[in-house]
Amino acid sequence: MTRTTRMARRRRCAALAVTTALLGAGVGLSAPPATAAPAAAVAAGATIVAEKWLDTRTVDLTVASPAVGASLPVRVVLPTKYAAQPDRTWPVLYLLQGAHDDYTSWTRETDVVDFLAGQDVITVMPSSGPTGIPTDWWNYGSADAPDYEAFQVDELMGVLQQKFRAGTKRAVAGVSTGGYGALAFAARHPGTFTAAASYSGILDTTAFGMPTVLNAIVAREQLLPLTLWGSPLLNRDNWNRHNPSAQAAGLKGTSLYISQGSGLAGGDFDNLEGAVLEGALWSQAHRFTDRLDALGVPAQVHFYNGGAHAWPYWRQEFKASWPMLAAGLGLS
Repeated sequence: MTRTTRMARRRRCAALAVTTALLGAGVGLSAPPATAAPAAAVAAGATIVAEKWLDTRTVDLTVASPAVGASLPVRVVLPTKYAAQPDRTWPVLYLLQGAHDDYTSWTRETDVVDFLAGQDVITVMPSSGPTGIPTDWWNYGSADAPDYEAFQVDELMGVLQQKFRAGTKRAVAGVSTGGYGALAFAARHPGTFTAAASYSGILDTTAFGMPTVLNAIVAREQLLPLTLWGSPLLNRDNWNRHNPSAQAAGLKGTSLYISQGSGLAGGDFDNLEGAVLEGALWSQAHRFTDRLDALGVPAQVHFYNGGAHAWPYWRQEFKASWPMLAAGLGLS
C-alpha cells in the first residue's frame, strides 16, 4: 500500500468518524489521554534542529518549539529567485493542514510548488499536531499545554526571519481545521496577516453541531475532547476567545476569502462521508459571513452547490483565492 493510499484511507476514516458523530451514532467523549506528554521545552526561542533539502527550493525543517514543548516538522518552499537575490526579504504565505493530516498535505495534494514558482513569496507549511487544530490547548488549565498558535504565529516567523530572510508581510490560508486556524489567527492577532482564506473551515465553533465535530476530531486521536478548550458550556468564555465568529471584529482591515460547499444537499454522492461533513459545515459558514456583514467587514465569499470535504474542491478554491492573497502579500 502506498503512502498516498494510506493517507487517503486515514482521511476517509477520519471523515467517517466525524460523520458518525453528526448522525448521532455517538463518538466517545471519554477517550484515553495522550500516550505521551510533550517533550521538555527547549531554551527560550524556537530553533531549527534539523533540515533536509528535497530540491533546490523545498526544505523540510525540524523546529524545536518551546510553545508546544516538542520538535515539529515544517515544510518551506522558497521562491525561484531566492538564491539570486541574497539581500532581499520576502513575504510569507502560510498554508495550514486539515484534520488528521500533516505538514506535507499541500505539496502532496496540490501543485502549489509549481503554481507559486514564479511568485516572490516564501511558502511555509507547519505541523498543527495530530488533530490539525492549530490552537493553544487548554488541558484543564495546565501551564504545559501545547500552544500551536504561538508556534505558528510567533516562533516560526522568528525562525523564518533569521534563516530565510522572511519579511513582515504575511498571509494565511487553510483547509478544514486549517481554515479555522487561518481565520482564528487573523482575528486573534489583528494586523499580523494582510489576508486570510478558509476553504471549508470551522468558522463558528459554538454553532449548533460544531462542538460535536471538534470533539470527534480530538477523540479520533485518542485525546480527551475537554483538553481542547474545555467544556463548550462551562468554559464558554474560552471557546469564544477561540471562535473566529466571536472574534470577527478583529478581522477588520484583513482581506478575506471564505468558501464552503453545500455537500450532500447538492447531490454529491461520489464521496458520501465528505459530502455529509461538508454539508454539516454549511450553516455555520453562513452564520460567520452574516456576522461579518453585521460588523461591516468585507469578504470575498464563494458558497457553492454540492462539493465534499476534500482536496479536489480545495485545490480549485485556493487558485480562486490566489489573486486576493497575492494582493495582500504585495505581489503584482
